[in-house]
Amino acid sequence: MSHTFLLQPSSWIIKGNVTDKNQIITPFKGATIIAWDQSSWFTMKTKLVFENNHSSSENAHNLEFEYKGFLPNNKYSYSYVLKRSDFDKIEGEGWITKSSIIQRYWILGDSRRRSVLETMFQLDEDNYHFSSTMIAGNNMVNVTEGVFERHG
Repeated sequence: MSHTFLLQPSSWIIKGNVTDKNQIITPFKGATIIAWDQSSWFTMKTKLVFENNHSSSENAHNLEFEYKGFLPNNKYSYSYVLKRSDFDKIEGEGWITKSSIIQRYWILGDSRRRSVLETMFQLDEDNYHFSSTMIAGNNMVNVTEGVFERHG
């Protein structure tokens, strides 16, 4: 089975939870759109909507990601830049393995030395398990888990 996430233009929905250091669990849902502009350049845009612990829609917040990356033909590693709605300058790299796509990015100029490790594990052609951990220095800050489901 070959990867369908990231490597093919498509749209995905994601549902999951974020757990922070204090063990507060916040559910979210969102969508991702992946496009290939040229043979080796891709963009990936994701928007996540988090539910507030007080279940009030006016207290919900969003997080947006915009990746721009370069994956050379016949290679299994790539680099990218990322704009997140809560951070300015981010750079990252990714590896494509048989069962997973693994990405690491770091926030440039961040005094807390934050970085994120993400894994998209392929369940089947239309579903991936997503796991992400933000680290500040030597400490885990939060863990995000969810499932991507392909919609086109």
